Amino acid sequence: MRLRVITALVGTILLATIPVVAHSGDEQISPPPAGFDTPRTGVDVGKLELVEYESKTVGMKRKARVYTPPQYSADKKYPVLYLLHGIGGDENEWARNGVPNVILDNLLADKKLVPMIVVLPNGRAAKDVTPRDPIPKQSPAFAAFEQDLLQDLIPFVEKTYPVKADRSSRALAGLSMGGGQSLNIGLSHLDQFAWIGGFSSAPNTRPASKLIENPVEAARQLKLLYISCGDKDGLFRISQDVHTMLDEKKVPHRYNVVPGAGHDFQMWKADLYHFAQLLFHE
Repeated sequence: MRLRVITALVGTILLATIPVVAHSGDEQISPPPAGFDTPRTGVDVGKLELVEYESKTVGMKRKARVYTPPQYSADKKYPVLYLLHGIGGDENEWARNGVPNVILDNLLADKKLVPMIVVLPNGRAAKDVTPRDPIPKQSPAFAAFEQDLLQDLIPFVEKTYPVKADRSSRALAGLSMGGGQSLNIGLSHLDQFAWIGGFSSAPNTRPASKLIENPVEAARQLKLLYISCGDKDGLFRISQDVHTMLDEKKVPHRYNVVPGAGHDFQMWKADLYHFAQLLFHE
């Protein structure tokens, strides 16, 4: 069954005044509840740490942040979400602006989440390229991250943490530039990722017609493909084109359009809240 979702505005304040637009038979995602991104007292909390791994792709050590859930134990095996940042960010952007550890801690406290490890890498795989460089200089570094992720970062995570090392236990998602990376890399490597999310994906996203080579195989292998964007986002057309292509090729997916939302962390925190809850269920 194709799952197309069009939701109300992310902000809970406007929930009562903004209608949910949904076609007959479509599943509906509600906005996150008030306080979903606020630390709670009396709640077990996970750990968000900075790590370094050896990148043969770049030829140097690179940094990433890693979230381990409350009551983390080396005796358990965890699925992994690789969560990517945007054009102006790095391994700190989600932690600085998106409080992913708080969102995940709260979901776990509410028993709405499969305990998971979340890896927040620097998606710019280059020695001398920074968020301050012009986009033409950054673009090759974002493209090179595909090899860094597959050949360096994932092996490091699977050697260092007690994770389930199979495609059904591995998710890839990101915001803006990271959303484009997630669609490009994830849909090209369905042998590696079963759960894929593009939040407000940027123009680095491959043309919709080139994202999926074999729609039948993609429909068979994907456990979740989540496409989301605000309708006031200047990049809305990209997500809309991907959704249209997926509909035409009959690839099941969830499509979340948020009326009035733009290109910001209010949108992306809500995306993480929704996306994470859908992951790693049999």
